[in-house]
Amino acid sequence: MWGIMALCVAAFAIEIAMPEQKLARAMMLFGIVPRRFTDPAWAAGVGFPSTYWGFLTSMFLHGGWLHIISNLWILWIFGDNVEDRMGPLRFLLFYLFCGAASGIAHTLANPASQVPAIGASGAIAGVLAAYMLLFPLAQVVCLVPIFFYPLFIQVPAYFFILIWFGLQFASGAAALLSPDEVAGVAWWAHIGGFAAGLLTFRLFLIRQPKRRPLFPDEHGIEGAWHRR
Repeated sequence: MWGIMALCVAAFAIEIAMPEQKLARAMMLFGIVPRRFTDPAWAAGVGFPSTYWGFLTSMFLHGGWLHIISNLWILWIFGDNVEDRMGPLRFLLFYLFCGAASGIAHTLANPASQVPAIGASGAIAGVLAAYMLLFPLAQVVCLVPIFFYPLFIQVPAYFFILIWFGLQFASGAAALLSPDEVAGVAWWAHIGGFAAGLLTFRLFLIRQPKRRPLFPDEHGIEGAWHRR
C-alpha cells in the first residue's frame, strides 16, 4: 500500500512541475480517453498510439491537491487492513485489477467522451468493497455538519460504504440521463471498481491454514501452554 501511495505522490510531483501544455498532453496520453478505445479510426487520426497502458497509468495520476489528498487519505484508512488479509503482492494485483475494471466501466458508460479520466478512485472503490465484507462491523468516524457545528459520529463500516456507493450509483444514473453534460467525476469508474472488488476480493485473500481436528486424547491440552 505504501508503494502505491509513493508512486501516486511521485507522479503528482512530476505533474505539478510540468508546463501546462505538456501536462495536458500527458493527461491525454496516460489518462483514459474513452473515445480513444471505442473509435480506433478517430484515435489514429488525432495521433493516439494504439496501446492500452492508460488503463494502468491513469490510476496513478491526479487532477489537483484535493484530488490526491482525499484519495490517499481513504486508501490509508481502509487499505492497510485489506492488505493484511491479502499480503502486499496480492493486494497490489487486486488494486490494479479494480483500477483497470473501473476504467473499462467508465469507457463503456461514456464511449464518446474525449475527456481524460484520471485518479485512483476506481481502484480504491474496489478496496472499499473488500473492506466492507471483511470488516463490516468496524467503526468509521464520520463528519456530519450541523449548520456550522461539526458533529463526529461513529458508524459501522458497511453502513458508511453502502451510503457512499448509493451516492455514486445515483450520480452515475443521473449522468447517463444527461450524456452531453460533463460532470467532471467518473461515477461509473467508481461503480465499476466497487463491483470488481465485491466480486473478486476473495480470490486474492491469503488462505488461512485449517486446524486439524483433535484426537480424543488431545482434548483439554491445546491450551496447556497458555498462561491463564
